[in-house]
Amino acid sequence: QVQVVESGGGLGQPGGSLRLSCAVSGFTLDQYAVGWFQQAPGKEREAVSCISTADGATYYADSVQGRFTISRDNAKNTVYLQMNSLKPEDTAVYYCAAERAAHCSWGSDYFHYWGQGTQVTVSS
Repeated sequence: QVQVVESGGGLGQPGGSLRLSCAVSGFTLDQYAVGWFQQAPGKEREAVSCISTADGATYYADSVQGRFTISRDNAKNTVYLQMNSLKPEDTAVYYCAAERAAHCSWGSDYFHYWGQGTQVTVSS
């Protein structure tokens, strides 16, 4: 049974850091591209970051470039999103998504497997 489970969300301070984890089971992560998406209240789900499997290439939305870092540990079947220099506008539910493909895509329709999401709130 395929499962994608996010964790690590919570309350973060402006300028602070959080690390999200995306643990997968039921398939081998090294064959899957993995993306992180955010959905703020009243807004559409948007891509934040993605890591490919073909060459480990990483991609970031302009809004998080230089602040967020995506990485993967295939041995642990886990992808991480390190979130630094947090801003209030980072507040959203963050979803992890996986697709058996070598390359990333910015479209949510591309990804077949999704987690349930984890809430990130940035506030002082």
